[in-house]
Amino acid sequence: MYHMGKESTVKPTTTIAVDIAKNVFQVAVSKRPGRVAEEHRLSRTRFLRFFAQRQPATVLLEACGTAHHWARKLRQLGHSPVLLPVRHVAPYRTTNKTDRNDARALLEASRNEKIVPVPVKSIDQQSLTALHRLRSQWLADRTARINTLRGLLRELGHFIPQGARHVIPAVWELIEDADSDLPSTLRPPLAEACLEIQELGERIRAVEAQLRELAKSMPAVRRLRTVPGVGLLTSTAMVAFVGDPKRFPTSRHFAAFLGLTPRERSTGERRILGRISKRGDRYLRMLLVHGARAVLLAAKRAAKPDRLRQWGLAVERRTNHNKATCALANKLARIVWAVWSREQEYRPIAA
Repeated sequence: MYHMGKESTVKPTTTIAVDIAKNVFQVAVSKRPGRVAEEHRLSRTRFLRFFAQRQPATVLLEACGTAHHWARKLRQLGHSPVLLPVRHVAPYRTTNKTDRNDARALLEASRNEKIVPVPVKSIDQQSLTALHRLRSQWLADRTARINTLRGLLRELGHFIPQGARHVIPAVWELIEDADSDLPSTLRPPLAEACLEIQELGERIRAVEAQLRELAKSMPAVRRLRTVPGVGLLTSTAMVAFVGDPKRFPTSRHFAAFLGLTPRERSTGERRILGRISKRGDRYLRMLLVHGARAVLLAAKRAAKPDRLRQWGLAVERRTNHNKATCALANKLARIVWAVWSREQEYRPIAA
């Protein structure tokens, strides 16, 4: 096994591309650009053993499932893992979709300096992302069950308003009322559905309590929560999914990373801007848009809104509510980057 020493700070000259999968890993070794010197097909048990016996190299991986785990393992062995976005690697695959061609496409994509690598997430970051993913899934399950209950009861002539606070009490009232026209065959399964919805609600609240407890030890979360429209979920999600804000040179790069900047179709002297690009993580963009919507709603009720809220209201009067929401979400993303990267709390400016 090759062991790293203090003198091994020289940039590795060998590049190894790995097409990762659940059980089989395709490896392509390149010692000079445009040439593949070796190719291997490894099982999961042989994967780390293979890299432990090699000198430090730049290891290319697609930023897909398990990529961050293997990148951390490779880093412990002295290698330099680089995660490339999947959608930027695919155009470099010239022939059929095979593991061998995918590994070669990684080698070609790594030569394009415009492709920005994905930072390797730490275990703490991935724990936070897992909490957010679980909460989102349970929230979707609860919404689906609530909509199912409302749809079934609507067929029987019982119309219930939207929202869990309306649905569950109304269904329980129908089940417990012996004189209601609800069929007796439906009462037990509807009661089970109500219990499931209540259990999902308890899980969601438990995850939020856990996020609140973790946020106490994160100074970045505390600073981000001073930004209007940024609460517990948005601030912890930023820390989990983004990591280091200083990898973005400007606030506009950060907003573009979240897909909140307009698409551009310009040519010559004509500059044509369209709708927002919707690139990047959909979950982060959704949180910021909902936060911007809340800021706009609060601005309409405020007696003396600050400059940020006045700007949002002016955009809404000039365009419409949805465009103003996206524009304000874009501005909030830039404020988040400034507060986060400069390690300062947000200070509102009076109108």
